[in-house]
Amino acid sequence: MLRKPVKGAAKAALFSPYSAWDQLPNALLVVDYDHQTVVYANPMAEMSLDLSRKILEGLSIQDLFGQHQDLIKMLHAVQGEQIDAQRQDLQLGPGPSRADHQPIMAHVVVGRLDDPHLVLIEWLPLDQQLRSERDARLVQQVEANKSLMRNLAHEIKNPLGGIRGAAQLLEFELPDRSLHEYTQVIIKESDRLQSLVDRLLAPHRKQHIDDFVNIHEVLERVRSLVLAEFPQGLTIKRNYDISLPDLLGDQEALIQAVLNVVHNAAQALTEEIAQETAVIELQTRVARNVTISKQRYKLALDLHIKDNGPGIPEEIKDKIFFPLVSGKEGGSGLGLTLAQTYIQQHFGFMGCTSIPGSTDFQIQMPFRIKSGDA
Repeated sequence: MLRKPVKGAAKAALFSPYSAWDQLPNALLVVDYDHQTVVYANPMAEMSLDLSRKILEGLSIQDLFGQHQDLIKMLHAVQGEQIDAQRQDLQLGPGPSRADHQPIMAHVVVGRLDDPHLVLIEWLPLDQQLRSERDARLVQQVEANKSLMRNLAHEIKNPLGGIRGAAQLLEFELPDRSLHEYTQVIIKESDRLQSLVDRLLAPHRKQHIDDFVNIHEVLERVRSLVLAEFPQGLTIKRNYDISLPDLLGDQEALIQAVLNVVHNAAQALTEEIAQETAVIELQTRVARNVTISKQRYKLALDLHIKDNGPGIPEEIKDKIFFPLVSGKEGGSGLGLTLAQTYIQQHFGFMGCTSIPGSTDFQIQMPFRIKSGDA
């Protein structure tokens, strides 16, 4: 006899053990095998399918993903052959209920549950999986390079002070003042290198991440600074979600991090500024159930800094957060490195996607509470 779909209070009671699945990073559906209808969807499934749980529960697999023979075969295999799980890379949908959506390329896992009438469908979008792996590699590479540069900076600092001091003493002893030009070159270049060393070491000093910061105040400060430098030909658009809560952080460090990214974007828009077509967009949204550096957060800031410039050169696209890598002549190559460091100190992450005509820097930082707060 066919089992009827569980409804109402009975369904709530049945699926109370699955409430922990609300926190999982992958999209997940529990399906009534007999009717092939959804009886539970976690928040990541809601986001992936762009449908609320209330709408999803009761829809059929065909409603969501169309006549998907491979997925149906996986369901049958798990139920019919009594194997624990099947996994496969599939293109999911869209079905009639998602006709206006794009298909989802995903790694799909179909698993058997204790209840013989229920089947679990879990998926991770392939682009998300690749991005997570790429981001993890990037963090490791950036950390390795920063450690190298930090150690090198310490090694340079002491002899640099000795060189500057010796040049000053030599200047006092030179009888011919015309020769002071050469000692001044040594002193000024020593000062320039000292400044570079200080910038390499500065972000690793402890930040005061102990106060709440309104991210939109940070963005407005950066916007005014950049527009003061580029008053003609550049438009900086606001696309804010003003309902966002405040971040726990260091306001000055966040201003510097965002300023470095926005200023870099403005400098890359030279031709567009001359043609008065340059646009930088600052977009804020909330991200739910995100994983940053293997740590799970319920809520995070999702900040995008987009520009319509020429894009990042292909040869440095994978190295832009490394110290001393710059796409512009005369650049120090420290701006994005420092920005990434400040964001990481706020338990966040920064990444970038770029093609000619569109560059998008994404910054994610969790909304946290102060230590000791309830």
